[in-house]
Amino acid sequence: MRIADLLRNKGAEVATVTQETTVTELLARLAEHNVGALVVVDADGAVAGIVSERDVVRRLHEHGPALLSRVVGEIMTTLVATCSPQDSVDQLSVVMTERRIRHIPVLVDRRLAGIISIGDVVKTRMNELEENQEQLEAYISGGPIRSTG
Repeated sequence: MRIADLLRNKGAEVATVTQETTVTELLARLAEHNVGALVVVDADGAVAGIVSERDVVRRLHEHGPALLSRVVGEIMTTLVATCSPQDSVDQLSVVMTERRIRHIPVLVDRRLAGIISIGDVVKTRMNELEENQEQLEAYISGGPIRSTG
């Protein structure tokens, strides 16, 4: 399965913030969108970084409550792993596992076109396994085999 297929099912909406967004505002946006990370964009809409709940927690431990008035640009990750719609979910799951990251922006011509989370990857895997199980059960029982394509 390709990332494009996953985005067709999930949708391409991506919640973003700017580097000037305060950490307090960031937390409100994370809660509002019920997500674990937001893509940080520059004035032209290009990806400048990514910031996650994990980034906030780690910096909160270092800086205490004063962190809440600081800006996202001070805590975001700037070396962002990205993918394209043509990449496979298998490739993406390897990157996520090896780099221990949970969110990867999808880019088309350097423009933000979606975001994939580890939850999206796991859900896709579970659906594939269920379909395989149904096909095997149908084969064993002699019933019709459904096409998933």
